[in-house]
Amino acid sequence: MIRLSKIADYGIVMMTHLARERRASGEDGNQSSAHEIAAATAIPPAMASKILKLLCKAELLRSQRGARGGYELARDAGAIDVAEIIQALDGPIAITACVEDGDGDCCIEALCPARTNWQKINGAIRDALADISLEDMAQSIPEAFMLDAGQERTRIEKVVE
Repeated sequence: MIRLSKIADYGIVMMTHLARERRASGEDGNQSSAHEIAAATAIPPAMASKILKLLCKAELLRSQRGARGGYELARDAGAIDVAEIIQALDGPIAITACVEDGDGDCCIEALCPARTNWQKINGAIRDALADISLEDMAQSIPEAFMLDAGQERTRIEKVVE
């Protein structure tokens, strides 16, 4: 089974939330605190804080300290792809050791007849993830589940209280 780590999954959820927030507000500079993001996405606060710091380190998010501080997307949601988020949180996308950057730990790597095809498959997966932008992720939420910015803020404030 090929599966994303929980950290990568949560990171994509939080980034999608921030993209929706930016789109709903229609302005850059709209920041959300780690606590608000955790509450809005139902991700444990400690895990959310860890992920947010990693995303800042990868320059996918910007953070600002202080009473009016918080996190915001570092670039337009259309300019951030899912592959970037996964790589920021999990490292290089590789379904087998032989397609990772650098030397793999496979003892038959040099003789493996499947290695070329694994590289082709891995490239296809990486390309597919790179073809999906954060904006695509934010837009793919069914309208029935979308809240306008005021409703979302009210829901978050109730959870935070």
